[in-house]
Amino acid sequence: MHARADNQGRPLGFILTGGEASDYTSAEPLIAIPAATPRALLADKGYDGDGFRQYLLMRGILPIIPPRSNRKAPEHPDYRRYQDRNRIERMFGKLKQQRRIAIRYDKSILSFESFLNLATVRLWLRSFVNAA
Repeated sequence: MHARADNQGRPLGFILTGGEASDYTSAEPLIAIPAATPRALLADKGYDGDGFRQYLLMRGILPIIPPRSNRKAPEHPDYRRYQDRNRIERMFGKLKQQRRIAIRYDKSILSFESFLNLATVRLWLRSFVNAA
């Protein structure tokens, strides 16, 4: 499960891939989700690659991605800004509090995505309740 989230840690969209699929395959479609263009992208080491970094810079997005351990010339990100990535990890934790999502009982992708969307709505509702 790959996700795009806003700066508050609320999910904007998901892409489901197989367990052996590379992170690169889902990165560009997630960025293409019709939402405001981010100024920076916080991602883990799975997204570290020269081509992907160039793609982000060409679109005006600052990549904040730690280098892989086998990189010959590591580019170190702004680790102070990288600490905000914990919001995304907490988002995944809140989604996986739903047992059906954590264990993935559903056999079909459509059924799993449906329950994933329901769990997402629960996260978004917290932003609108008592917001007046």
